[in-house]
Amino acid sequence: MKIFLTGGSGYIGKTTISALVRHGDTVEALARNDRAAGTVASLGATPVRGGLGDLGVLNAAAARAEAVVHLAQAGTGDEDLAAATAMQDGVGTGTYVHTGGTWVHGDTDGVVDETAPWNPPSLVAWREPVEDAVLRRARQGGRPVLVRPGLLYGGENRLIDMFYAVPGKEAGAVPYIGDGANRWALVHVDDIAELYVAALKAAPGSVYVGVGGVNPTARECALAVARSVGLDGKVASLTLEQARERMGPVADAFALDQQFTPARAEAELGWTPAHTDPLAVLAGEE
Repeated sequence: MKIFLTGGSGYIGKTTISALVRHGDTVEALARNDRAAGTVASLGATPVRGGLGDLGVLNAAAARAEAVVHLAQAGTGDEDLAAATAMQDGVGTGTYVHTGGTWVHGDTDGVVDETAPWNPPSLVAWREPVEDAVLRRARQGGRPVLVRPGLLYGGENRLIDMFYAVPGKEAGAVPYIGDGANRWALVHVDDIAELYVAALKAAPGSVYVGVGGVNPTARECALAVARSVGLDGKVASLTLEQARERMGPVADAFALDQQFTPARAEAELGWTPAHTDPLAVLAGEE
């Protein structure tokens, strides 16, 4: 299958390009500069020069493709919706896979699935009207599919490195928020890449949470990260106010108590997470 993909030089994108190529797909990937173009080319994709604001480029690339995978992070809801609209217009009746995130559901009060109500922190509140508009295309002959990844780990480990490992090394103790009893819905980057591949064959209007099904506490994750950076056992609690000062709005997302099951994707797509010991990976033991 011929795929057009955005965000190909990013954390999820590089792994997803590799997975698509491994499965025999041909990939064109948006590249906003020479460095991004070199990255996607090295993974086996053909670079398409442009950014998310280049709607004509997005539309034309999507029109050449049989399916689109939109991974790039937009700056605003308006930017994301404009890009999604251009690509959905271009791909027509081909599959369009859009990226959301589990944070939009807020605290889950136990283990839930894709039907959980929305209660997003301010950081991701803009996603709801975008996702609604994307999914409405299913009633107009389109093939939209929505993937909501959990908190990613493995590989470059962007958010956890940035807000936990790096400041932890500097301070001598890895932080966690409050008592750290809140749970994180984690997913390995290699597993989420395979879910994007599987989602290309999903029914129009489908929504999947991309999670590993293992939901450790934030404190357990902090202890694992501390072990990985040579600070075994050295963790420190921050109040939510302190976390907001240090981390910004993402602190409210990290403080969420979330547990999700991947059962729908397993049943409908045959996707099964291969990585089921996130603490070992976070600790650098796997």
